[in-house]
Amino acid sequence: MTVFVASLFLPKTIQFQLPGTPSSLKALRKRRTSTVEPIKPRPAAAQEEAQPSLFSPQRPDLTPPQTPVEEARTPDIFTNEDGFSIQYPHETDSPAKLSQSWGNRNNQPRSRANSPPAAEVFEKGRTLNKAKELGRRGVMQPRSHARSDSHDRVFASAPWRVVSADQGNGGLRNAVEAASREHSIGEYTWVGTLGMPTEALEGTQQLQDIEDTLATEHDMLPVFCTDKDFDGHYSHFCKQILWPVFHYQIPDNPKSKAYEDHSWKFYVAVNQAFADKIVKNWKRGDVIWVHDYHLLLVPGMVRKKLPDAKIGFFLHVPFPSSEVFRCLAVRRELLEGILGANLVGFQIHEYNRHFLQTCSRLLTVEATPDGLQLEDRFVDVVNLAIGIDPVSLDKHRESEGVKSWLQILQERYKGKKLIVARDKLDHVRGVRQKLLSYELFLNKNPQWRENTVLIQVALSSSEKGDLDATVSDIVTRVNSSWANLAYQPVVYLKQDIDYAQYLALLTIADALMITSQREGMNLTSHEYLFCQDGKIYPEKKYGSLILSEFTGTSSLFAKRELSVNPWDYRQCADAIKQALEMDEEEKKARWDFLYNAVVVHTGSHWCSEFLGRLDRAYDTQHRRDQTSVPRLSIPTATAKYNQSERRLFILDYEGTLVSWGPVNQIIPVSPQRTVDVLNELLLDQRNTIYVMSGRRPEELDRIFQRVSNLGLIAENGCFLRDSGSSTWEEMADTTQIKDWKKSVKSILTYYLERAPGAEVEERRCSLIFHFNNAEDFESASRLAADCASHVNDACESMRVHAIQLEGSIVVEPIDWSKSTAAQKVFERLRNHIDGNNQHAAPIDYLMVIGDGREDEKVFNWANSLGAEKSVKEVMTVSLGNRSTEAAATLTQGVSGVLTFLQKLAGSQ
Repeated sequence: MTVFVASLFLPKTIQFQLPGTPSSLKALRKRRTSTVEPIKPRPAAAQEEAQPSLFSPQRPDLTPPQTPVEEARTPDIFTNEDGFSIQYPHETDSPAKLSQSWGNRNNQPRSRANSPPAAEVFEKGRTLNKAKELGRRGVMQPRSHARSDSHDRVFASAPWRVVSADQGNGGLRNAVEAASREHSIGEYTWVGTLGMPTEALEGTQQLQDIEDTLATEHDMLPVFCTDKDFDGHYSHFCKQILWPVFHYQIPDNPKSKAYEDHSWKFYVAVNQAFADKIVKNWKRGDVIWVHDYHLLLVPGMVRKKLPDAKIGFFLHVPFPSSEVFRCLAVRRELLEGILGANLVGFQIHEYNRHFLQTCSRLLTVEATPDGLQLEDRFVDVVNLAIGIDPVSLDKHRESEGVKSWLQILQERYKGKKLIVARDKLDHVRGVRQKLLSYELFLNKNPQWRENTVLIQVALSSSEKGDLDATVSDIVTRVNSSWANLAYQPVVYLKQDIDYAQYLALLTIADALMITSQREGMNLTSHEYLFCQDGKIYPEKKYGSLILSEFTGTSSLFAKRELSVNPWDYRQCADAIKQALEMDEEEKKARWDFLYNAVVVHTGSHWCSEFLGRLDRAYDTQHRRDQTSVPRLSIPTATAKYNQSERRLFILDYEGTLVSWGPVNQIIPVSPQRTVDVLNELLLDQRNTIYVMSGRRPEELDRIFQRVSNLGLIAENGCFLRDSGSSTWEEMADTTQIKDWKKSVKSILTYYLERAPGAEVEERRCSLIFHFNNAEDFESASRLAADCASHVNDACESMRVHAIQLEGSIVVEPIDWSKSTAAQKVFERLRNHIDGNNQHAAPIDYLMVIGDGREDEKVFNWANSLGAEKSVKEVMTVSLGNRSTEAAATLTQGVSGVLTFLQKLAGSQ
């Protein structure tokens, strides 16, 4: 069995050796350690030859600012966008590793993509103007065919080697490698792009050799697509539409660079290329694990070609509320793509809940706490937080490079309290809010002005302009207010630092400050807590963590960190003061709890746990698949019936014993054949029968008044009438029901006024919103989905939920259902004592027959009794054509059920 790990970028890429490339270590180190000097303007002819590319830094003719810019090895669009630390090599690495880490972008083909993608007719003018403006800035200009051909010939024959890529999801890589090291994952193969333009190599032996080498030597399947498709997919749709929406920023704002839906076709094309590559290499038994928002359509595309495949999907970024996600024009296509998976995973419960509510609202599917019930199958949805690799981190922090930097930092900041931060410079990370909060802290606390230093590392970002200028202005203002010859309150680095410096900073810091406005997880906080154990630097340990409440990690840490709202500058400033003045005992107590959370929720644990849940979800779903459930064997069922001593039948009413009668209409009498079959079965004293229904108690009394000794379950488990009794028992808490009904009624009334023809039915334990007879059914259906989402959001704490059925929405208690009533019936019968004070014969034959969603829980309960051997023979039968927990099906509908029951009654 092979696990296909599909992520946009492979952990490896290709570096070509071109004429004039410095290959010696001496030349390499000279480049890495030289000071930044202004680049001289080149002649116009030279500027024409150097064509801008999507995959390399733009405008090399510009003089860099005084603050060093990001290094060439961290290209603009391929930075580590999800906040995970890619482990860049440091000065103690071997010459071979240093050589591999440099020049990945300089020695790669140029992109053939023209940007932006073509606009629709009504947007053509505006987008073309935008394209001209980008062209003036030197972005993505097309190259002449002559230069392109010459360029292609060079790379078609140039020597190359496989090197570690400097872009992609570092947390995912570390987790998979840790799981492999600990043998919690078997064989696995990466599926992804090389993170470089490949169109120049199309059709060459060079490209085939690269693909073969990656497959045979590195277990990687490269996905090749045109440069135009990749540019439209990543630079436009992913970065300018999906990324903002998933982080609660609507892209269609006055300053947006998004080109609406023009790049959608490129997103589809790249996702299809991934799906085709997976399908081509898949073998029965293999596992497909798709990652992140770049590949949302892949699960659905693979499912169409491989209906029986085991597919998992994990989203590493936040999933927004339905109010935000519904703003996407292609919202339905994206959701349906995700739902091609057997198991969908998110970092925390909040994102999980948002996804369920969004699917319920936009796709009108039934959402349960465990997942989504589609028409033909069930999709499990879980939350499982990713973590770091402590083993690898521990090894790296013991290197000489880290110890050397620790000594340098100790001498440089002796006697100072260090607040450390490392963020991508974009609006989501909250760098501006952090600096303003620090400025407020210094204003309010003059005693800390010459004793505290904030070291802010700002990683590269495509969001330059206003934010960059604003942050620089704040830094200048703070430093000009309180700096002197011996003190600088803010050290602002507009570049990333190597891994040794990063670990040294985390080790020596007194506090780490993270003020993200939204973030999927944030593993920097995990790495910081691990580095604060005092093992490497005993003088500094148990540092404080200031963490935004809008990061996924905040949910994992249960508020034991100093949780802050990034927009509340006063709270953030107070948190800085608390972090610096906290006594050692409290620091240690907080750190102990947080450290334990970090070492338990590791990357390896996340990887093995997700794959284990995927196996269980797939097995359960496959067992529930209607095509996999066998037909009921009537001879076998009859033989077991005749061999039993005490039998219990639990039968659904609507759709099982009768095939007519809307649930909101009172039926005066039951069909004669149904009454006759029940009476015939009850002639045998060894038989006990309960009929379950969503109807009111008085309705069931009227329907079955001619069937004696029949047990009844009304309103889906809220009322129970025992066999042989005429008294109804309330199973639900009526006081609690009165409380939530008042709140729910107001919500239903709001939507009722907007759906003419719809009606609300009130029952004792439930409320039903009927929209089947609405004047505009399509509009009413959308309103009903919104209504269900509204009720589930607003009334979750009241232990009620709204369930969408065909033509209606039922709002009912969570704690009482048909299965809870069936369980109560079984316990009473099992504990029944006869007149001689001896236990009656145990139930040895249990049959449950139903056809709807409400019956699945009863099937599940009955099957568990059979698995536990609490009942000798358990038979669960479904009449529906949906995925089911039942062990058998009947295809003849109500007529088939009544015929089968008649055969049982007449078999003795």
